[in-house]
Amino acid sequence: MRFSTLLSTLLLASTAFAAPEGQVRRRRAAGRQSQPLKRLQTTGVSDASAASNTSHVQYSSNWAGAVWDTYPAVTGTFTVPTPSAPNGYASAWVGIDGDTCQTAILQTGVDFNLVNGVVSYDAWYEWFPDYAYYFNGITINSGNVIKLTVTASSTTTGTAVIQNLSNGQTVTQSLSYPQYPLCEQNAEWIVEDFSSGGGLVPFCDFGTVTFTNAVAYMNGGGSITPNGATEIDIQQGTVLTSVSESASGVTIKYV
Repeated sequence: MRFSTLLSTLLLASTAFAAPEGQVRRRRAAGRQSQPLKRLQTTGVSDASAASNTSHVQYSSNWAGAVWDTYPAVTGTFTVPTPSAPNGYASAWVGIDGDTCQTAILQTGVDFNLVNGVVSYDAWYEWFPDYAYYFNGITINSGNVIKLTVTASSTTTGTAVIQNLSNGQTVTQSLSYPQYPLCEQNAEWIVEDFSSGGGLVPFCDFGTVTFTNAVAYMNGGGSITPNGATEIDIQQGTVLTSVSESASGVTIKYV
């Protein structure tokens, strides 16, 4: 049995299912959607990037975080931040594919929304290139500790799990997309400036997101932490994030 299949079985045995995909609403009228990594073909950075000083950092217009290759299950835990001005959005998630393989992404995460001074959060799952969908049955507030897990039981089926360790709520969604097979080439812990209405949404100051207990699981057994993974920083004219990774996890800061 593949290790990812075993992990999926254990997760399904211990969690409650969310509503079937057809019964959940699209997340925004304009069609909220993550996008594959948009790597920038430049090595030039501004003074805001000084904290990102490792030799394996790369730059993107939409992703910040750490990326490994060839792992079919990913998990990570983070404390929900309180976003601050400017008004806008950011999203923390774990996922499979979207870097070297850009045809499909299995991912789950939490959006941070700051609109006219009002903070809110959305829990979601997505199999790109389909849109993201809300999870029902989970409440998320600032300071909550959230565990995210995605597992590819095959290249066309998998699960997304969000656990709020602060209030005991767990939601799980089984997914099947035979038309959009995964490559199982990438594992990620990411803060994203996601897309809606055909372009990137305004990016808020999300503060700091630190993924702890961050692990990517391998076919045939074994696992690896983000230590040594490729670091990705968001650059939109200036560099907006600073990423560091270690054996204990990934830290992504707005700068």
